[in-house]
Amino acid sequence: MSDTAPSVPGSADDPEVVRLRAEAEAAEAELRLARARADLAAAEAAAAKARAAAGDVAAPTAAPEPPPAPTAPLSDAQVAAIAAGYAGAGAALDLGVLVNGGPVASVPVRIPLAMTNRHGLVAGATGTGKTRTLQLLAEQLSAHGVAVFAADIKGDLSGIAAPGVSSEKLLARTSALGQDWTPRAYPTEFYALGDDAASGIPVRATVSGFGPLLLSRVLGLNATQESSLGLVFHYADEKGLALVDLSDLRAVLTFLTGDEGKSELKQLGGLSGATAGVILRELVAFSAAGADTFFGEPELDVTAFLRTTVAGEGVVSLLEVPNVASRPALYSTFLMYLLAELYEVLPEVGDLDKPKLVFFFDEAHLLFRDASKAFLAAITQTVRLIRSKGVGVFFVTQTPKDVPADVLAQLGSRVQHALRAFTPDDATALRSSVRTYPASGYDLERVLQELGTGEAIVTVMDERGTPTPVAWTRLFAPRASMSPIPGADLAAAVSASPLFATYGTPIDRESAREILATRMQAATEAKEAAERAKQAAADEAEYAKQKAAIDKAHAEAQKKAQREYDRLLKGTAAPRSRSSAPASPLDDLLGRGSTKTILNGVIRGLFGTGRRR
Repeated sequence: MSDTAPSVPGSADDPEVVRLRAEAEAAEAELRLARARADLAAAEAAAAKARAAAGDVAAPTAAPEPPPAPTAPLSDAQVAAIAAGYAGAGAALDLGVLVNGGPVASVPVRIPLAMTNRHGLVAGATGTGKTRTLQLLAEQLSAHGVAVFAADIKGDLSGIAAPGVSSEKLLARTSALGQDWTPRAYPTEFYALGDDAASGIPVRATVSGFGPLLLSRVLGLNATQESSLGLVFHYADEKGLALVDLSDLRAVLTFLTGDEGKSELKQLGGLSGATAGVILRELVAFSAAGADTFFGEPELDVTAFLRTTVAGEGVVSLLEVPNVASRPALYSTFLMYLLAELYEVLPEVGDLDKPKLVFFFDEAHLLFRDASKAFLAAITQTVRLIRSKGVGVFFVTQTPKDVPADVLAQLGSRVQHALRAFTPDDATALRSSVRTYPASGYDLERVLQELGTGEAIVTVMDERGTPTPVAWTRLFAPRASMSPIPGADLAAAVSASPLFATYGTPIDRESAREILATRMQAATEAKEAAERAKQAAADEAEYAKQKAAIDKAHAEAQKKAQREYDRLLKGTAAPRSRSSAPASPLDDLLGRGSTKTILNGVIRGLFGTGRRR
């Protein structure tokens, strides 16, 4: 073959070289056959037109003229290079086969299993097949013993718990791709944000575990308010106030802005009463929107997402969030919280042959929209470092521009479905996306707009960690159902889960709200007791004052009465002698003068004496 690369001396007996050469020859033969058939169809069509124009035969009317076969954009050498780039010896996820005018079944496009923890991106316009690609990857990861976490935005992914349904159209597609398709289901666990137990096992988080940075993102706080909220969290931690749910945080803020906590608020330095009031109002509005159900206990142990079955298959954990449109910021931030928790609790393991968990972040644009610099820095750091914990992250969104450049730089695999360019901004975004790809044999600006549903432009990291050639790929069909499972089946699966007994019922333990309520109650009672004591003292003083006044008035009255008595006595009595002897009762009766006359007469009569004159 003139187009193939020359053999390296001494490598003729290398099994890998022999295998790659055989695959390249097979790909070249299939490509030549496709081209020959296309040329034959074109020649037959041209001859039919010529005969019809010359009047030799009537133009066919029974069947329309077959369309010409699409032109193959790649040369034989380029096809061989793509085949070699994706021909790894280790375990891999089979995405599909190369498209070069038509599907080339002998050139599979695969992602090495060991490279799935180098993260990836699945992008494309609405309706181009992103969800089916996510399902295809999740199924194969589970089959290889890797646990999977994904958010089920529209409920479509719930069908992974049921086997797929065969159809003529499906079998025609899989046969053309050389896919040995058989229906099967995969072990699945369903989760739900909050207390919606009918949709899944409740996933709750404590406010302390959620942290001020993520909560600020949900509340839409500015940088100043975000730092102030961090001070509130620090204060609660220092004082032993557990922030379990939003009512706990509201209680702390209410305390700090109230009369009892003003002195402690001043000690927090950068936290002003006005800022605390703004945060409190945002929390009240957030709670009114129904967010209270997402915070509380028992807090989910995120290691539950890493489970495998007895047979060694990875459990697919689906977070059912059909109402994401009503709480987009909460949804995306909650997923980021789960990812951050995984980073915190998992040990360092380095590079593994296969990851412990692959985390699919659907609707990723919601996470990065209006995000602060601190938040973006936290995401970038988490994505960069979580690989060593054995976790791979795939962002699923509409266009690559939805993901910041610092995050894109961490991604090793890329599955790009069709992009649309209806506006100047779309065209700019398309050209920007094209510039991020390595050199290829495609006119990517055109091809990305011509991709059919279930087709994608793929480039991944090979087993050596180098980028593979860009490949126009027709993706395989998932083996599980591509339709949602019935609600009754989902509810039965949730109630039968061993995790439901642990996380199904909420717990309300003593936390900041109860502690502060007790403290404020004690302070109120102490204040009331002090006020009562003060009032009692005031009442006692007033009583003593009034008693003294009454006693004084009584004494004055007695004195006045005595004076009046004495006056009256003086007014009715005869002049007294110098003797101070008290008057006898007879004096009162007869008067002092009469008494003396009688006594004198009696004495003279008794002793026979009389006063001489």
